[in-house]
Amino acid sequence: MAAVPWTLPALRLAWNEAKSTVAPWWSACSKEAYSSGLDQLARGLKNFTDSRTGKRKGKRVGFPRFKKRGRARDSFRYTTGAYGPASNLQVKLPRLGRVKVHEAMGALTGRLAAGSARLLGATVSRTAGRWFVAFTVEIDREIPQNPSARQRAGGAVGVDAGVKHLAVLSTGEQVDNPRPLTRSLRRLRTASRAYARSKPGSAGRRQRAAALGHLHAHIAHQRRDGLHKLTTRLTKNHDVIVVEDLHVAGMVRNRRLARAVSDTGMAEIRRQLTYKTVWYGSRLVVADRWYPSSKTCSGCGWRNPSLTPADRTFACQSCGLVIDRDLNAAINLRNLVAASTSETENARGADRRTQPAGRVAVKREPGTARAGQTGGASPRGEAA
Repeated sequence: MAAVPWTLPALRLAWNEAKSTVAPWWSACSKEAYSSGLDQLARGLKNFTDSRTGKRKGKRVGFPRFKKRGRARDSFRYTTGAYGPASNLQVKLPRLGRVKVHEAMGALTGRLAAGSARLLGATVSRTAGRWFVAFTVEIDREIPQNPSARQRAGGAVGVDAGVKHLAVLSTGEQVDNPRPLTRSLRRLRTASRAYARSKPGSAGRRQRAAALGHLHAHIAHQRRDGLHKLTTRLTKNHDVIVVEDLHVAGMVRNRRLARAVSDTGMAEIRRQLTYKTVWYGSRLVVADRWYPSSKTCSGCGWRNPSLTPADRTFACQSCGLVIDRDLNAAINLRNLVAASTSETENARGADRRTQPAGRVAVKREPGTARAGQTGGASPRGEAA
């Protein structure tokens, strides 16, 4: 058999020529299931080639592997055909017809009827025995040109993400960490032990695998729910949100902290804030990774280089301020932006290596100047 070029049109042509022989059952399924698989294959082959030739940055990409049932995400995508909401509680999918859904779609159907939204695709997936359909929608949003003109409950807020608390705000509020994994460890051990002791290939093993999958999915949904509630409230109630550029991949290498750090979802907080600040007209500022927010006094700028993670209280030896460590870091993050409101549009002090997605605020060495005399982020309102 002749070699097939690693492009989507060539792969699709080769599939159409061989599908009647290698897969005589192909007509029983929607053609979109095969098209989405070929599209993912073409993307994987392109990433593999670009990684080997140096065109793709980052970690080296390996050759695409076959998806194994039960060990990969079961999903396919619709991009053409008759798909979309059929009613408030029904969706229509090619070859499947009308399917009843659990979650009401009033917001989506209303926008589609008003012409303020357009369907781009639908992804059908399965997680822990449950089927989901997710629509990719292009929506017209009214984003204000001057976010500071909006009437909000708060202005700038510093957010210090941690393990003890999910987040500590510069306003003094401490958001409790739900710790869904920690609270479910006992049930996870029991379910994992029952699965390991079951006979391979038996019906009991399949039942125990399903129960274990449901428990893992429940933990992930609890974590996601808490993060969405926090980030939505922050972006709706504050004009500027300042967070740290945490090196989460390095933090999870610490075997004593890996489980607790993974249970909080620190990286997910920043990811959600990135797009929600665009939705609600607020601004996200990411502080420099090496900015010592926890070791700097929020009152006078004195720095304590000997502060360890075990020290939960910051005691300033210069002005005598005694404050919670996380609250002190959150206030420093807020002051970092408050000090830059008078900056011009050239954003002095901003890292030139910042990616196009946002700004990185950098502060001078603590102790050399007060917080109100330092440079920082651009006041123009770009979202990180």
